[in-house]
Amino acid sequence: MPVTTTYWAEHAWLDPVVEPGVALDVTGGRITAVRTGTPTPPPGAMVLRGLTLPGLANAHSHAFHRALRSTVQVGSGTFWTWREVMYQVAAQLTPDTYFALARAVYTEMALAGITSVGEFHYLHHAPGGRPYADPNAMGEALIAAAGEAGIRITLLDTAYLSAGFGERPTTHQLRFSDGTADAWAERADALKDREGVRIGAAIHSVRAVPAEQLATVADWAARRQAPLHVHLSEQTGENAACQAAHGRTPTRLLADHGVLGPRTTGVHNTHLTDEDIRLLGSSATGTCMCPTTERDLADGIGPAAALQRAGSPLSLGSDSHAVIDLLEEARAMELDERLRTRTRGHWTAAALLRAATTDGHAALGWPEAGRLEPGALADFAVIALDTVRTAGPPPRLAAETAVFAGSAADVRHTVVGGRQVVRDGVHRQVPDAARALSDAIAALH
Repeated sequence: MPVTTTYWAEHAWLDPVVEPGVALDVTGGRITAVRTGTPTPPPGAMVLRGLTLPGLANAHSHAFHRALRSTVQVGSGTFWTWREVMYQVAAQLTPDTYFALARAVYTEMALAGITSVGEFHYLHHAPGGRPYADPNAMGEALIAAAGEAGIRITLLDTAYLSAGFGERPTTHQLRFSDGTADAWAERADALKDREGVRIGAAIHSVRAVPAEQLATVADWAARRQAPLHVHLSEQTGENAACQAAHGRTPTRLLADHGVLGPRTTGVHNTHLTDEDIRLLGSSATGTCMCPTTERDLADGIGPAAALQRAGSPLSLGSDSHAVIDLLEEARAMELDERLRTRTRGHWTAAALLRAATTDGHAALGWPEAGRLEPGALADFAVIALDTVRTAGPPPRLAAETAVFAGSAADVRHTVVGGRQVVRDGVHRQVPDAARALSDAIAALH
């Protein structure tokens, strides 16, 4: 008989409200019962002090960018100058060093309450573009790293074929390219879903996949019923180049080639026309906002509120990992919109948590995650309510406290599939996460 474990949450966010005293029964990695009005822990229950949330979904990650933290804060520049530093780090990675780095990065995510990550993966081949003996060695290293860190991964295997419209890959980009979308699809076909792992697809950008090959990637994702992600209109320069090459916006180009739809997520969606917003919303294409990266790279503030009103579900990602903190991403989306509009209160705390949980997991192909309800995956994160950041407000405002004052440093416990991955702020598999990060990054220099 399957064993049932009971977790007792001192307070739990049962969308859209915070409930005191909630018992969560877990069997076979799923929640089988949610019992409110339970003021004290049942006998034998695992006690979760603080605010229990569904596990957070990091819908957009480039794991190796974590090695750029602080290094790229020296001096000034633009996204394009930042990219040159990124290429230098990418050139150093092997399957072994990438595994070590990603394991440490995903450990940092688990410590931040993240239970699923969408890894936008384009670093496929050896330097010069030569395939490894296992053509998916780099992707498999990421999958193995997530497994050891104890979190779920959606590997968004990325087609990245050109340097720009009609331009061959640069020397640095040869590692990214399979040559054609058909060759990309053949390699990606060997990647399979498994426990804790889902395989999706990505179009790096309209500049990186020729227009006549966009449908090949979209069709591959449709056959697999897999998530499909794409960097979209992150830069005004990309928009201008697309207009020059095709006489239309990147969003219209994607729509014309069958890329948009409810399994598709546009990442950033920053510089959009009103028609672009209508196209994304009417097709139920999602939007993944990455505010800490978008402001770090001086990209701009995307029209998240308008996109959601048009019908585009919102999710959140830490992207380049300037910081890894989904509470900060949620808070930043609201605060950036306040700066842009000079009005307050575009999203409630519950709506922001929904983007960080339910809708984020859905964007990654985990629709059964992101909720504290029977049948859902038993993935949760617990935010301490007694730190210098979170102490003081009444528990009924715990969701507001978590989103508008809390941080990744306030995550006390993380549970994935009913298994404790982080307990009392310590990762059980990688107890010295800081050393793991330091060692993995040092190995690249």
